[in-house]
Amino acid sequence: MGVPSPGLFGVIERLQGGMPWGSVLDAGTGARSAGWVSGLPSLRWTGVSADPDLLAKTRAAVAHQMRAGDRLIAGNWADPALLAGEAHDTVIAEYLLGALEAHAPYFQENLFLRLRPLVRRRLYVIGLDPYVAGRPGDAAGRLVQEIGRFRDACHLLAGETPYREYPAEWVADRLAGAGLRIRFAQRFPNHYDMRWVELQIATASALIARTADAALAKALAGQAAELRRHAQLLCDQEGGLVHGHDYLIAAEPG
Repeated sequence: MGVPSPGLFGVIERLQGGMPWGSVLDAGTGARSAGWVSGLPSLRWTGVSADPDLLAKTRAAVAHQMRAGDRLIAGNWADPALLAGEAHDTVIAEYLLGALEAHAPYFQENLFLRLRPLVRRRLYVIGLDPYVAGRPGDAAGRLVQEIGRFRDACHLLAGETPYREYPAEWVADRLAGAGLRIRFAQRFPNHYDMRWVELQIATASALIARTADAALAKALAGQAAELRRHAQLLCDQEGGLVHGHDYLIAAEPG
């Protein structure tokens, strides 16, 4: 999963222009997106998450900003009853597609068909082009890929499902198939710093701690330390790790 610049939310605000936000749905909420959404001049907003722990952290982060009509809801988009009959002027899907694998695997193909009836005016999709596949051509790309693969391997060893990202072109095709017309689509280069590295290593380390095989856990911890060391050297030399892209797509009912 990416760690987006707050600038992507700024791009959404520029695209929105003078169009009223109205009722806003944060379809894959978290503290970061809810913190932004709760500051918009909306009529009301609703945040949905399939992760109860994440929802609790989000509620703690934004409770002081919530109005009487604002809601945080636990729910899974594979459930047809979730928000049935509702429609929202603005829908935000920030990294929702990548997170879906852990909560509704194999449902990605139907996600935008599922969200389409909820979109009254505009849908904004933020996603991350897959970076754990392919063959990067430079040292920074190879290291970012190695860190991502290591983190995902630790997820699998701990019995968890890692994020599964999809490219922007795949998303554009599914949006069109759901009857949504694309109004804006752009990629934004990713520049990873040591904060991103530390987050990935911390995630992997927490998963390693749950590994029953002590010898394997020790070896993985050593690999985590080596990845951190390598990343620190390369970040010091190059000012960060430039590799891959986030993307933002804005779509409207066709």
